[in-house]
Parts: sequence; structure tokens; C-alpha cells
Amino acid sequence: MNENLLRFKKNQKCVVFDFETCNLNLGLSSNKPWQLGYIECIGNKIINKKDCYIGWKDLKVSKDAARITGFSSEKYNKLKQDAKKVLSDFEKLIYNEEYLVIGHNVLGFDVYIHSLYRKLLNKKPDYSYINRVIDTNCLARAIKNKIEFSSKNSLIEWQYKLLHYRKKGVKTNLKQLCKDYEINFDETKLHEALYDVEKTFEVYNRMLWEIAI
Repeated sequence: MNENLLRFKKNQKCVVFDFETCNLNLGLSSNKPWQLGYIECIGNKIINKKDCYIGWKDLKVSKDAARITGFSSEKYNKLKQDAKKVLSDFEKLIYNEEYLVIGHNVLGFDVYIHSLYRKLLNKKPDYSYINRVIDTNCLARAIKNKIEFSSKNSLIEWQYKLLHYRKKGVKTNLKQLCKDYEINFDETKLHEALYDVEKTFEVYNRMLWEIAI
């Protein structure tokens, strides 16, 4: 038994996060993150939850994004918070080396949105937390395609290879993974940031028993 595996680390700290944005274009500065959901965890227990609506003066959410995420201008204007404060609180966790940083498709989307968020606040890019990232989308591709991880390799490099790995008929979206692991979920709530991270955390804890990382 390898006690260094994450499945056995009952005191491991982690933060699970998800951004909702104005559209899916990673190259547009107008693609502002308007919602950030994240949970702080120790082992398999959630100890804190944050559902943050990020305040911007000129937010323009596309019709498709609004439909998919259930964006409401009224709710947003009521709940929006100072963008600098939201980012500061979040970064206290992701830049803390005691924490793993977890999410679904974060390597393909959310880490870039985080960098854009910093840029919008006149901060330089800082990916120094990237080696502590675990992407459940990448893990799902490894599990479903029987691709094992070797401790001789870099976990982040292994995940980036999986990020671009495609096999016809293999679905690894969060909805499918909830079905695969028989996790109860409300489809109408998927793409709500905080709901997504809670389900991602459930999926992650099941995955740890299927893959040796």
C-alpha cells in the first residue's frame, strides 16, 4: 500500500474552483469572469464555501452564456462584490503551497480566465500554482482510457497530455461523470459555479480510488 497516494492523505488541503464567464473565447478581454465559486476542503470534507459575483462596470454576457449559466442581471447587480476583494480572497488559497488546486477542465479554461481576471485588474500573469493543479477532466480521460500515471513523471505534464487526448465516444463532461459515479445532481443547476465545484469534488473523491496519484 502506497501511503503517499492522495486517497490516503486525510489532512490534505485543497481548493476546488470554477469561473462562469461572458463567453467561451479565451482571447477576448471582454470575456470577463462574472461568477467565481470555490470550496475549501480538508481531506474529503468541505470546510468553507464561496459563491462570488464579480463586479464589473461594463459586463456583457452573451445570449448563449446567459442561457447556459442562467445569468440574471437583476441577481448579478444585487449580489456583485468588489472584483479586487474577490480575487484577493481567492488567491490567498491558490497561492498557498499547502493547497491542491482542483477543478473540471481548469487547465483548458479556468486557469486562463484567472489570468485574464488579473490582467483586468492590472496585475501580471502568475501561474506559479500550476504544478499543484489537478484537473478532473484529465483524470477522467486517463481512467476511461486506462492510461496510468507513473510517479517518475510530472503530474502536470501528464495532465496536459491528457487534456489534448481525444477518443471517439468517450465523454468526460461533469454531467456524464456524475452519471458514471451515480452522484445525484440537478441538471438545471449545472453551470452554476458553486454547484459545479461541489459536484466536481464528489467526482474527484471517487476518482482517487480509480487512479494512483
